[in-house]
Order: sequence, then structure tokens, then C-alpha cells
Amino acid sequence: MKSFFMPREEKFFDLFEDSARNIVEAAKVLKDLIYTWEDVEHKVDEIRGMEHNGDNITHEVIARLHRTFVTPFDREDINALAQALDDVMDFIDAAAGAMLIYKVKQPGKRARELADIIVQGTIETEKAVLKLRHRASMKDIRDECVEINRLENLADVLYRSAIAELFDEAEDIADVIKWREIFEHMESATDRCEDVSNVIEGVALKHG
Repeated sequence: MKSFFMPREEKFFDLFEDSARNIVEAAKVLKDLIYTWEDVEHKVDEIRGMEHNGDNITHEVIARLHRTFVTPFDREDINALAQALDDVMDFIDAAAGAMLIYKVKQPGKRARELADIIVQGTIETEKAVLKLRHRASMKDIRDECVEINRLENLADVLYRSAIAELFDEAEDIADVIKWREIFEHMESATDRCEDVSNVIEGVALKHG
């Protein structure tokens, strides 16, 4: 039977934790960008740098997966977890980048609410990832997974409200198009946090 914990495979956990930490930091910068609306280009560049860092982490996971004979858990789960974490980062970056490219005005209440949820969701995601390393903590992983699901459902509700308000209140159709895309990216970031939690919950069920 394959051993779940092998000392020489700790690097996988290091990489997942690095990736999770990276998305938390990016989410916080996105929130700061939306709340303050200062140094916009600098903060978008900062998030873009984090996105590149996330890509590097994902590439390292995949490269290590190809050269490792015995993995700490199923190969398909390692690949799915790496990709889902990377997707969260990609959508955070896409939301920030769209704000800069489209030269939008200061974000409003709905954008701030979605940014809050993204930060909360990534924090819970990091907590869940940290529990993967040790079997003793895996039994509690469901707590974070349930919270991530709750946050994703809340983001869905806020997204629908934001879109409805856009069509009701926007005076310029261009603003509707711009903000609809931005809101979609932000809501998608919460969807991908749920994807991460689904993979992690599956690993916990198999190996916890």
C-alpha cells in the first residue's frame, strides 16, 4: 500500500503552501486596490508579478510530478490541486488587469463586497492546504471546505445583484460591458477556491 507521508516528498506540500500563500497576498492587494483606488498601475503590476510567481510554482509541481515515482497522494489530485490554485490566481490577476486596461472609475460597493469575499475565500483555502501536510489535521479539513462553499454561494448572490444593478443604474453601456467582465472574473476567483476545496476534500476522504 502506498505510504501517504514520505519525507522526501515534503516539497509538494511546500509548493502547495507557497501557492496558497501567494493567492492570499494577491487577494489582499486586489482588495486594497479596490478600496483605496490609489497607485492603481503599481498594484496591478504587483498582482501580475504574483501571477508569474504562481505560474512558476505550478510549473515546478508539474515538473516534479513527472520525475517522482512515488507521490504523497494521487497524481491526478496533485495535478488538479496545482491547476485549481493557479486558476484562483489567474482570475484575481484578470480582474485587476481589466480595471487598469478599461480605465474604470473607482469601484463601488459590490466590487468591495466581492473583494472581501475573495480575501476570506483565499484565507480559508490556505488553511485547508496547510492541513494537507499532516494526517492528524486532515480530519478537520471539512470545516474550511464548508466555509469556502458558503463564501462561493454568497459571491454568486452578490454577483447577480451587481449585474442587475449595472443594467438598472449605469448610464453608459460601455461601463456595463467593462464591469460585467470584471465582476465575472471576481466571481470566478471564488468558484476556483471552491474547486480547490473539492480537490482537498477528496484527498482527505481518501487518505485522512
